[in-house]
Amino acid sequence: MWAGWPAERVLYLFLAVVAFAVFVQVALFHWRQNFRHWSMWTPVVVMLAQSLTAGMLAMRPDPALISVFVGLGAAGVASGLVGTYFHLAGVGERVDGYTLNNFMVGPPPALPLLVSAVGALGLITVYLL
Repeated sequence: MWAGWPAERVLYLFLAVVAFAVFVQVALFHWRQNFRHWSMWTPVVVMLAQSLTAGMLAMRPDPALISVFVGLGAAGVASGLVGTYFHLAGVGERVDGYTLNNFMVGPPPALPLLVSAVGALGLITVYLL
C-alpha cells in the first residue's frame, strides 16, 4: 500500500496524525482553563484545520489546498510563538513567580513550541520536498 508513495505524501499523512494529537491535547488543556482568553482558541482551530488539510493532501495533492496548508503552517508557527510568551507570562503570574514548582503546575511552556514545530514541519514539507 505504501510502496510508490513519495515522501511528501507520507509526511502529509504523518502531519495529519500529529496535528490531530496536538489538537486534542491543546483543546483539553484550554478547555480545562475555560478558554479564558480569546487567543486560546487559535492553536485549537489551527491544529484541527492543519490536520484535516494534511489528511486531504495525503490522499490527493491539490495546488489550492497546498496554499491553504502553507497559510495554516505559518499560522501554527506564529500561534506557537505567541503562546510561548503567554505561557511563560502565566508561569510568572503564579505565586512565587518563576519557580520550578510553578513551571510544573502552571501552563506548559513547551506545548506551544510543539504547535510551532508542527507548523514548521508543514512548511518544510511543502517547500523542501
